Amino acid sequence: MRRVAKFEKVSFEQFYKDYVKVFEGVSIEVVQDVYDRIVLPKRATRGSCGYDFFMPYDLELKANEEALIPTGIRVRMDEEYVLLLYPRSSLGFKYRLQLNNTVGVIDADYYGAKNEGHVFARVLNDSRSDKVVSLKQGDGFMQGIFMMYGITVDDDVNDERIGGIGSTSRKSD
Repeated sequence: MRRVAKFEKVSFEQFYKDYVKVFEGVSIEVVQDVYDRIVLPKRATRGSCGYDFFMPYDLELKANEEALIPTGIRVRMDEEYVLLLYPRSSLGFKYRLQLNNTVGVIDADYYGAKNEGHVFARVLNDSRSDKVVSLKQGDGFMQGIFMMYGITVDDDVNDERIGGIGSTSRKSD
């Protein structure tokens, strides 16, 4: 199996900045505790293609509620690969837990973005039967799969990413 990537934590400074945007008024000690408990994504078995991403803190979502999750994770990968993010199959099956953008796409150059390539997930409990999703710190909630991709023979793009999420469609960040 070819090794194409390495997961890392973003710096504490970046995590703190992003975390307090989601959870206003939280103390630096609380954020440090969450940061210290972040677990890097990993496969559950030798035959797994998906790398499980783990909750950095406890989260409960009632039916039709959504949450933005700063994972504290970034990924360095070979240029010809992309990381595709999906909800864990069991959570989708049991609760209809979904990623709001259906599939997260992490490009190789996102690693060098202004936000250190911090991977976020926005999840939605799309339960049609009022089920509550309770995720505990350390629970797997989404999975990432590395895929090789190609480009067209007449592709001549030379622009480089500057910003973070959604920045490739903007000329300046």
